[in-house]
Amino acid sequence: MAIDHDRLFKELIQTFFEEFFFLFFPDMHEHIDFCHLSFLSEELFTDVTAGEKYRVDLLVETKLKGEDGLIIVHVENQSCVQSSFPERMFVYFSRLFEKYRIRIVPIAVFSHDALRDEPSVFSIEFPFGEVLQFRFFPVELRKKHWRDSIRHDNPIAAALLGKMGYTESEKVELKKEFLRMLVRLELDEARQRLLLGFFETYVKLSEEEEQQLQREVKAMETKEKENVLGLIISYEQKGRKEGLEEGMERGIQQGMKQLIRNMERKGMTVEDIARLVDLLEEDVRGLLEE
Repeated sequence: MAIDHDRLFKELIQTFFEEFFFLFFPDMHEHIDFCHLSFLSEELFTDVTAGEKYRVDLLVETKLKGEDGLIIVHVENQSCVQSSFPERMFVYFSRLFEKYRIRIVPIAVFSHDALRDEPSVFSIEFPFGEVLQFRFFPVELRKKHWRDSIRHDNPIAAALLGKMGYTESEKVELKKEFLRMLVRLELDEARQRLLLGFFETYVKLSEEEEQQLQREVKAMETKEKENVLGLIISYEQKGRKEGLEEGMERGIQQGMKQLIRNMERKGMTVEDIARLVDLLEEDVRGLLEE
Protein backbone atom coordinates (compact mmCIF):
# COMPACT_ATOMS: atom_id res chain seq x y z
CA MET A 1 0.00 0.00 0.00
CA ALA A 2 1.35 3.44 -1.00
CA ILE A 3 2.24 5.80 1.84
CA ASP A 4 0.05 8.89 2.03
CA HIS A 5 2.93 11.26 2.84
CA ASP A 6 0.82 14.41 2.71
CA ARG A 7 -1.72 13.06 5.21
CA LEU A 8 1.03 11.95 7.62
CA PHE A 9 2.82 15.30 7.51
CA LYS A 10 -0.43 17.23 7.81
CA GLU A 11 -1.45 15.30 10.93
CA LEU A 12 2.00 15.70 12.48
CA ILE A 13 2.35 19.45 11.83
CA GLN A 14 -1.26 20.20 12.75
CA THR A 15 -0.82 18.40 16.09
CA PHE A 16 2.50 20.11 16.87
CA PHE A 17 2.02 23.37 14.98
CA GLU A 18 3.78 25.70 17.41
CA GLU A 19 6.64 23.22 17.92
CA PHE A 20 7.14 23.12 14.14
CA PHE A 21 7.78 26.88 14.04
CA PHE A 22 9.90 26.83 17.18
CA LEU A 23 12.22 24.25 15.57
CA PHE A 24 12.47 25.48 11.99
CA PHE A 25 11.47 29.16 12.08
CA PRO A 26 12.37 30.58 15.51
CA ASP A 27 12.24 34.20 14.26
CA MET A 28 8.78 33.65 12.81
CA HIS A 29 7.74 31.86 16.03
CA GLU A 30 8.43 35.06 17.97
CA HIS A 31 5.84 36.97 15.92
CA ILE A 32 2.96 34.49 15.60
CA ASP A 33 0.19 34.52 18.20
CA PHE A 34 -0.41 30.81 18.79
CA CYS A 35 -3.39 31.56 21.02
CA HIS A 36 -5.37 32.35 17.86
CA LEU A 37 -5.25 29.33 15.58
CA SER A 38 -8.01 28.20 13.27
CA PHE A 39 -7.38 25.26 10.93
CA LEU A 40 -9.16 25.92 7.66
CA SER A 41 -10.78 23.36 5.39
CA GLU A 42 -8.74 21.92 2.55
CA GLU A 43 -8.63 23.84 -0.70
CA LEU A 44 -8.82 21.89 -3.96
CA PHE A 45 -7.34 23.46 -7.10
CA THR A 46 -7.60 22.15 -10.65
CA ASP A 47 -4.75 22.58 -13.09
CA VAL A 48 -6.69 22.80 -16.34
CA THR A 49 -3.56 22.69 -18.50
CA ALA A 50 -2.13 19.54 -16.89
CA GLY A 51 -5.54 18.02 -16.22
CA GLU A 52 -4.65 17.38 -12.57
CA LYS A 53 -6.17 18.27 -9.21
CA TYR A 54 -4.11 19.46 -6.26
CA ARG A 55 -5.17 19.73 -2.64
CA VAL A 56 -3.49 22.22 -0.33
CA ASP A 57 -1.97 20.36 2.61
CA LEU A 58 -2.44 22.68 5.59
CA LEU A 59 -4.02 26.12 5.98
CA VAL A 60 -4.06 27.92 9.31
CA GLU A 61 -5.65 31.26 10.11
CA THR A 62 -3.87 33.14 12.88
CA LYS A 63 -2.60 36.56 13.97
CA LEU A 64 0.69 38.30 14.56
CA LYS A 65 1.38 39.51 18.09
CA GLY A 66 0.29 43.09 18.58
CA GLU A 67 -1.84 43.14 15.43
CA ASP A 68 -5.59 42.74 14.99
CA GLY A 69 -5.59 41.64 11.35
CA LEU A 70 -5.58 37.96 10.40
CA ILE A 71 -2.95 36.14 8.38
CA ILE A 72 -2.91 32.66 6.81
CA VAL A 73 -0.07 30.17 7.11
CA HIS A 74 0.11 27.68 4.25
CA VAL A 75 2.32 24.61 4.83
CA GLU A 76 2.90 22.27 1.90
CA ASN A 77 4.73 18.94 2.09
CA GLN A 78 6.66 17.90 -1.03
CA SER A 79 7.61 14.22 -0.92
CA CYS A 80 9.05 13.91 -4.44
CA VAL A 81 11.39 15.89 -6.67
CA GLN A 82 9.38 18.13 -9.00
CA SER A 83 10.94 20.91 -11.06
CA SER A 84 7.63 22.79 -11.35
CA PHE A 85 7.01 22.87 -7.59
CA PRO A 86 7.93 26.59 -7.09
CA GLU A 87 5.42 27.49 -9.80
CA ARG A 88 2.76 25.39 -8.05
CA MET A 89 3.48 27.19 -4.76
CA PHE A 90 2.94 30.50 -6.55
CA VAL A 91 -0.37 29.28 -8.02
CA TYR A 92 -1.52 28.19 -4.55
CA PHE A 93 -0.49 31.56 -3.13
CA SER A 94 -2.25 33.59 -5.83
CA ARG A 95 -5.48 31.60 -5.62
CA LEU A 96 -5.51 31.71 -1.82
CA PHE A 97 -4.87 35.44 -1.86
CA GLU A 98 -7.64 35.92 -4.42
CA LYS A 99 -10.07 34.11 -2.09
CA TYR A 100 -9.05 35.46 1.32
CA ARG A 101 -7.41 38.83 0.49
CA ILE A 102 -5.13 38.72 3.54
CA ARG A 103 -1.40 38.19 4.01
CA ILE A 104 -0.18 34.63 3.50
CA VAL A 105 2.95 32.91 4.82
CA PRO A 106 3.94 30.15 2.33
CA ILE A 107 6.08 27.29 3.68
CA ALA A 108 7.28 24.16 1.88
CA VAL A 109 8.64 21.07 3.65
CA PHE A 110 10.82 19.02 1.31
CA SER A 111 10.66 15.47 2.66
CA HIS A 112 12.01 13.44 -0.26
CA ASP A 113 15.26 11.47 0.07
CA ALA A 114 17.18 13.30 -2.65
CA LEU A 115 20.00 15.54 -1.48
CA ARG A 116 19.75 18.61 -3.70
CA ASP A 117 19.36 22.36 -3.62
CA GLU A 118 15.64 23.04 -3.79
CA PRO A 119 14.67 26.36 -5.40
CA SER A 120 12.34 28.48 -3.29
CA VAL A 121 11.70 31.22 -5.83
CA PHE A 122 9.37 31.49 -8.81
CA SER A 123 10.04 34.42 -11.10
CA ILE A 124 8.79 35.85 -14.36
CA GLU A 125 11.22 38.09 -16.20
CA PHE A 126 12.12 39.49 -19.61
CA PRO A 127 15.31 40.88 -21.11
CA PHE A 128 13.85 44.31 -20.41
CA GLY A 129 12.79 43.75 -16.81
CA GLU A 130 11.46 41.51 -14.05
CA VAL A 131 7.71 41.18 -13.60
CA LEU A 132 7.49 38.86 -10.61
CA GLN A 133 9.64 37.30 -7.93
CA PHE A 134 7.70 35.06 -5.55
CA ARG A 135 9.48 33.46 -2.58
CA PHE A 136 8.41 30.86 -0.05
CA PHE A 137 10.06 29.57 3.11
CA PRO A 138 11.71 26.14 2.62
CA VAL A 139 12.51 23.33 5.07
CA GLU A 140 14.91 20.87 3.44
CA LEU A 141 14.86 17.90 5.80
CA ARG A 142 17.51 15.80 4.07
CA LYS A 143 20.07 18.57 4.55
CA LYS A 144 19.59 18.51 8.31
CA HIS A 145 21.68 15.93 10.17
CA TRP A 146 19.75 13.88 12.69
CA ARG A 147 22.40 14.24 15.42
CA ASP A 148 21.86 18.00 15.47
CA SER A 149 18.19 17.49 16.35
CA ILE A 150 18.37 15.01 19.24
CA ARG A 151 19.31 17.75 21.69
CA HIS A 152 15.92 19.38 21.11
CA ASP A 153 13.12 18.13 23.36
CA ASN A 154 10.73 18.85 20.53
CA PRO A 155 8.19 16.31 19.23
CA ILE A 156 8.56 17.56 15.64
CA ALA A 157 12.32 17.03 15.83
CA ALA A 158 11.79 13.51 17.18
CA ALA A 159 9.31 12.46 14.49
CA LEU A 160 11.35 13.90 11.63
CA LEU A 161 14.67 12.28 12.58
CA GLY A 162 13.91 9.53 10.07
CA LYS A 163 13.60 12.05 7.21
CA MET A 164 16.86 13.82 8.00
CA GLY A 165 20.36 12.89 6.88
CA TYR A 166 21.56 9.54 8.21
CA THR A 167 23.27 6.40 6.92
CA GLU A 168 22.01 2.81 6.96
CA SER A 169 24.65 1.93 9.56
CA GLU A 170 23.17 4.56 11.91
CA LYS A 171 19.58 3.24 11.87
CA VAL A 172 19.78 1.39 15.20
CA GLU A 173 21.34 4.36 16.99
CA LEU A 174 18.83 6.66 15.29
CA LYS A 175 15.88 4.73 16.67
CA LYS A 176 17.47 4.47 20.11
CA GLU A 177 17.88 8.24 20.29
CA PHE A 178 14.34 8.72 18.97
CA LEU A 179 12.97 6.54 21.79
CA ARG A 180 15.03 8.46 24.36
CA MET A 181 13.51 11.69 23.06
CA LEU A 182 10.04 10.16 23.23
CA VAL A 183 10.56 9.24 26.89
CA ARG A 184 11.86 12.71 27.78
CA LEU A 185 8.89 14.40 26.11
CA GLU A 186 6.41 12.67 28.47
CA LEU A 187 3.51 12.95 26.03
CA ASP A 188 0.08 11.40 26.39
CA GLU A 189 -0.39 8.02 24.71
CA ALA A 190 -2.25 9.34 21.65
CA ARG A 191 0.47 11.83 20.71
CA GLN A 192 3.17 9.34 21.61
CA ARG A 193 1.63 6.82 19.22
CA LEU A 194 1.40 9.49 16.50
CA LEU A 195 5.14 10.18 16.76
CA LEU A 196 6.08 6.51 16.90
CA GLY A 197 3.83 5.64 13.96
CA PHE A 198 5.26 8.50 11.88
CA PHE A 199 8.86 7.58 12.68
CA GLU A 200 8.42 3.87 11.97
CA THR A 201 6.73 4.60 8.64
CA TYR A 202 10.07 5.90 7.38
CA VAL A 203 12.61 3.99 9.49
CA LYS A 204 12.11 0.23 9.35
CA LEU A 205 14.51 -2.00 11.29
CA SER A 206 15.06 -5.65 10.46
CA GLU A 207 14.48 -8.26 13.15
CA GLU A 208 18.23 -8.46 13.68
CA GLU A 209 18.47 -4.69 14.05
CA GLU A 210 15.56 -4.67 16.53
CA GLN A 211 17.42 -7.24 18.63
CA GLN A 212 20.57 -5.13 18.44
CA LEU A 213 18.51 -2.12 19.56
CA GLN A 214 17.25 -4.00 22.62
CA ARG A 215 20.80 -5.07 23.51
CA GLU A 216 22.05 -1.50 23.25
CA VAL A 217 19.17 -0.15 25.33
CA LYS A 218 19.82 -2.76 28.04
CA ALA A 219 23.46 -1.66 28.10
CA MET A 220 22.54 2.01 28.53
CA GLU A 221 23.71 3.71 31.70
CA THR A 222 21.26 6.56 31.70
CA LYS A 223 18.12 7.27 33.71
CA GLU A 224 15.96 6.68 30.61
CA LYS A 225 17.05 3.05 30.26
CA GLU A 226 14.07 1.38 31.96
CA ASN A 227 11.53 3.70 30.37
CA VAL A 228 12.96 3.21 26.88
CA LEU A 229 12.99 -0.56 27.34
CA GLY A 230 9.41 -0.43 28.64
CA LEU A 231 8.41 1.60 25.58
CA ILE A 232 9.89 -1.01 23.23
CA ILE A 233 8.17 -3.90 25.01
CA SER A 234 4.84 -2.06 25.26
CA TYR A 235 4.68 -1.26 21.55
CA GLU A 236 5.90 -4.73 20.57
CA GLN A 237 2.96 -6.22 22.46
CA LYS A 238 0.51 -3.73 20.92
CA GLY A 239 1.94 -4.45 17.48
CA ARG A 240 1.41 -8.19 17.88
CA LYS A 241 -2.15 -7.63 19.10
CA GLU A 242 -2.95 -5.24 16.23
CA GLY A 243 -1.38 -7.66 13.75
CA LEU A 244 -3.58 -10.46 15.04
CA GLU A 245 -6.72 -8.29 14.87
CA GLU A 246 -5.81 -7.17 11.35
CA GLY A 247 -5.32 -10.79 10.31
CA MET A 248 -8.72 -11.74 11.73
CA GLU A 249 -10.35 -8.80 9.94
CA ARG A 250 -8.76 -9.83 6.63
CA GLY A 251 -10.01 -13.39 7.16
CA ILE A 252 -13.56 -12.19 7.80
CA GLN A 253 -13.46 -10.00 4.69
CA GLN A 254 -12.19 -12.86 2.52
CA GLY A 255 -14.96 -15.09 3.85
CA MET A 256 -17.58 -12.43 3.09
CA LYS A 257 -16.17 -11.98 -0.41
CA GLN A 258 -16.38 -15.71 -1.11
CA LEU A 259 -19.94 -15.89 0.24
CA ILE A 260 -21.05 -12.98 -1.97
CA ARG A 261 -19.46 -14.55 -5.05
CA ASN A 262 -21.21 -17.86 -4.36
CA MET A 263 -24.53 -16.02 -4.09
CA GLU A 264 -23.91 -14.25 -7.40
CA ARG A 265 -23.08 -17.55 -9.12
CA LYS A 266 -26.42 -18.89 -7.95
CA GLY A 267 -28.12 -16.03 -9.83
CA MET A 268 -28.90 -13.68 -6.95
CA THR A 269 -29.02 -9.94 -7.69
CA VAL A 270 -26.80 -7.39 -5.97
CA GLU A 271 -29.88 -5.95 -4.27
CA ASP A 272 -30.85 -9.36 -2.80
CA ILE A 273 -27.28 -10.10 -1.68
CA ALA A 274 -26.95 -6.70 0.01
CA ARG A 275 -30.18 -7.27 1.92
CA LEU A 276 -29.15 -10.77 3.09
CA VAL A 277 -25.61 -9.90 4.24
CA ASP A 278 -26.59 -6.44 5.58
CA LEU A 279 -24.23 -4.42 3.35
CA LEU A 280 -24.72 -1.44 1.06
CA GLU A 281 -25.18 -2.32 -2.61
CA GLU A 282 -22.04 -0.37 -3.59
CA ASP A 283 -20.02 -2.36 -1.01
CA VAL A 284 -21.30 -5.62 -2.49
CA ARG A 285 -20.35 -4.46 -5.99
CA GLY A 286 -16.91 -3.45 -4.71
CA LEU A 287 -16.27 -6.91 -3.24
CA LEU A 288 -17.44 -8.59 -6.44
CA GLU A 289 -15.05 -6.47 -8.51
CA GLU A 290 -11.97 -7.22 -6.37
